[in-house]
Amino acid sequence: MLTGKKLFQTVVFSEILQGLRLTFKHMLRGKVITQQYPREKPKLPDGWRGAIVHLRYDDGTEKCVGCALCEAACPSHCITVISAERPDLPQKRIAETYILDMTKCVFCGFCVQACPVNALAASKEYELATGDKRKLVMTKESMLTLGDRYFPVREKRPVYSGERINLFEGLKAAGFPHAEKGHG
Repeated sequence: MLTGKKLFQTVVFSEILQGLRLTFKHMLRGKVITQQYPREKPKLPDGWRGAIVHLRYDDGTEKCVGCALCEAACPSHCITVISAERPDLPQKRIAETYILDMTKCVFCGFCVQACPVNALAASKEYELATGDKRKLVMTKESMLTLGDRYFPVREKRPVYSGERINLFEGLKAAGFPHAEKGHG
């Protein structure tokens, strides 16, 4: 059973009146607290994880080696990687197809942490709103374009010695040993 004071507070909605009093107190001060978003862009912290982007080396080649560790690390299964062999270097691979579905991404950063060659990075891109969700399915090319915009400074591509390339060519010509199933 409600007492007289509790009944009065319930009927008058005292909690709402307290909130309105606080709102009017701040509103009448004249000092704007709210950020005026479209005109003023927010200053994002360094740890901000926005859209995931692909990075390039200084000569313009992509860093991704198509290992699919990012795909394995992704908890929401929004990454699809199909790799292929690079034509210019023996036994080196690239991501022939890379698809990132931003509608499923939870921006956890596990894919960035899992990448062994630092080919992925989290950009500060936060304006991802669109009327067509198909635009949020990012391909390798769109991710490289975003990477060029947010990370213009690129690291130098590693140089492979002729001796190392010859070793791989010899192994490739001789045929790599394959493990047979069931033999331990």
